[in-house]
Order: sequence, then structure tokens, then C-alpha cells
Amino acid sequence: MAETLINLLLNFTPLDAVALLLLLLGWLGGTFIIERPSANRPSIHALMSDYRMAWMQQMITRQPRLFDMATLTVMRQGTAFFGSGCMIAIGGCVALLGQAEQLTMLAGDINPEFTAPRIVWEIKILFLMVLLANGFLKFVWAMRLFGYCAIVMAAVPNDAENPDAIPMAEKAGHLANTAAKSFNRGLRSVYFTIAALTWLIGSWAFIAATLITIWVLYRREYASQSRGIIEG
Repeated sequence: MAETLINLLLNFTPLDAVALLLLLLGWLGGTFIIERPSANRPSIHALMSDYRMAWMQQMITRQPRLFDMATLTVMRQGTAFFGSGCMIAIGGCVALLGQAEQLTMLAGDINPEFTAPRIVWEIKILFLMVLLANGFLKFVWAMRLFGYCAIVMAAVPNDAENPDAIPMAEKAGHLANTAAKSFNRGLRSVYFTIAALTWLIGSWAFIAATLITIWVLYRREYASQSRGIIEG
């Protein structure tokens, strides 16, 4: 078993390991930083969490609550769209996995440097499937949480004097934030899936795509125009 694993790893270069490690660090480390930002420089994720809590407080006295339900519906539709996209992409990877032999020959015809054993292509495709599956599961969980949030929102009293109003609204806000966290994790999984797709054309392309993805995530969370608007 150990010998088989060693022989398998020998099909990859140290540059492949560096590229893979960089993606994992960017993906997992980025999630940690975004979800636990400093108080002096919060991410968009943290800023929007505060807005969702404020939304639920305002909902208490809103009559009728059609606006709130419409907003939640839009959020669920976006989650369903990305979840469906992940399923379709996973199906495409399964089809590509069945054509790994043809992919190996095609890569060799395009550029001899792309020539690699079939198992290498299969592992790369399986890695894509793992990222996509993670994204799909995050989107499915976000869908369920948004559903729970809708039920709790419907249970919030319309009377601000009711002692249950604020605690119930806070519960709805926490559910909305948890759902959004799962949704955002799913999105980041999709971002890094796109970066990992470049692994099929080489390690340097994989490293470059991963660095670009990390930069895009950083800019959107900490340096985008929209963040300035939200914070201001």
C-alpha cells in the first residue's frame, strides 16, 4: 500500500505540491481571515452580518412583511442557482473522468510537456470534484438555513412591546448570518475550483490562477468600492 502511494506521488512534481499547498492555504486561510477579521478593518462578510441583524430589528414593526420575504426569496434563489451549477459541473467532471485516456492523448498532441500518466489526470479531475462537492454541500445547507430563517421570521411578533419580539428577531438574524456564511463558503469553493481547473494545463498556470483568486477575494472583502459604500 505504501509503495503504491509512493509510486503515485512520484507522478507529480514538487511544483504540483507547492501549487496545491498554496490553494489550500488561500482557501482555508482566507476563510479564517474573512470570517474573523480585526475590529479595525472588518471584511464585507462582517459588515453585512451587522446589516442582517439590523434588518431583523426593523422587520419587527414592518407592515406587511412582503419586502422581507421577497428579500429572503432572492437570497434563496441565488443559493439554488449556484447549487444547481455545482451539480452540473460535477456531472461534467464525471464525464471527463470517463474520457481520461482521450484527455491524456489530446494533451500530448497539443504540447508534449503536458504528457502525463492517466492517473495524474484522474486525480486532478477528482480534486475538482471534491471542491465542487464541497461547494454544493455548502449551498444546500445555506438553502435549508434560509428556510429555517423564513419560519423564524414569520414567528416574530409585529409588536415591538412584545417581550418575545427582539429575542425572536435576533434568532432570525443569527440564522440569516449562518446561512450567508455557508453561502459565502460555497462561493469561495467555486472560486478556487476555477483556479484548480488550470492545473490541467500545468503547475505554473495553477499557481498563477490561485494567486489571482486570492487577490480577487482580498480586494472584494477589503478594498472594493462596494465595501467602502457599505462601511460608510
